[in-house]
Amino acid sequence: MVSIGCLSFAHVHGPSYASCVNALPEAALAGIADEDLSRAREMADRFSTKCFDSFEALVDSDIDAVIIASDNKMHLPLTKLAASRGKHVLCEKPLARTLAEAREMIDVCRDAGVLLATAFPCRFIPAVNRLRALQADGLLGRISAIRGTNQGSMPGSWFTDLDRAGGGAVIDHTVHVADLMRWILGCEATEIYAETDTLFHDIPADDTGMISMRFENGCIATLDTSWSRPPKSFPTWGNVTMKLVTDKGTVEIDSFNQKADFFSEASAKGHHLYFGDGMDLGLVSNFVEAVAGRAEISATGHDGLKALEIALAAYESSRRKAPVALPLD
Repeated sequence: MVSIGCLSFAHVHGPSYASCVNALPEAALAGIADEDLSRAREMADRFSTKCFDSFEALVDSDIDAVIIASDNKMHLPLTKLAASRGKHVLCEKPLARTLAEAREMIDVCRDAGVLLATAFPCRFIPAVNRLRALQADGLLGRISAIRGTNQGSMPGSWFTDLDRAGGGAVIDHTVHVADLMRWILGCEATEIYAETDTLFHDIPADDTGMISMRFENGCIATLDTSWSRPPKSFPTWGNVTMKLVTDKGTVEIDSFNQKADFFSEASAKGHHLYFGDGMDLGLVSNFVEAVAGRAEISATGHDGLKALEIALAAYESSRRKAPVALPLD
């Protein structure tokens, strides 16, 4: 049995991860700690576990691992705290606000001999796994171009605070699809050109980005990464689509399209009733299996760093109004 503690519910995905731990017979949700003690108590009641009055108290308890779903600014200090107590870490994306923070997270976990996993649940979407299997089997042929989107609604709260988040929509929404592109292509991006702006909301952070990428194998890719969807009526946090052009044809993925459309007068919005495999459950299950020594981490700290690097290069390109070569200094 793998015993897990949840550190912070500041991120909107935190409750889903806690629910997934409770759904796994080989895992136990041993406790919850949050910077907001009232929220910690609420979540502990909701998920039938113990509330701890500090992060330190939880990581000092008899647990094997932690899931960090804090704001981005807290990823590094919470990872350092967990690693110092020998606890394995699953950290929400983006891995950090800067490459220096991400590298330090990787280093402290390596030195402590604990796992560092990046929360990239999109790797566990059925359509994505099928696409990667086709590529691995050589059935797609040479991929020459990819068009991707991750368009969602603006989450508000600390997500628009540049100090706590490290950026806006570009750092928030780029990393999911950038990671999938790296994973499917099996190589790294070498050059980024991007335009970013704030066009939809009166916020201090960017809410719009259009990124062009070139990969080591010659593939070119674009990504529309934005908070451009209506905040009250859009049914999901993003849409995560890709169209791949290969020498054998084209393939299109709409990651969340295993759904029924439900329209509610009570909520005055549409809802997606998803019936596909749970990507968050796949993510948490993989982490639990890795902590138990029965699997490899799907998305490592290095994967988190490389996806973050693409987002940060997009900001740099937008500032320079010129392409930026990777890797960044």
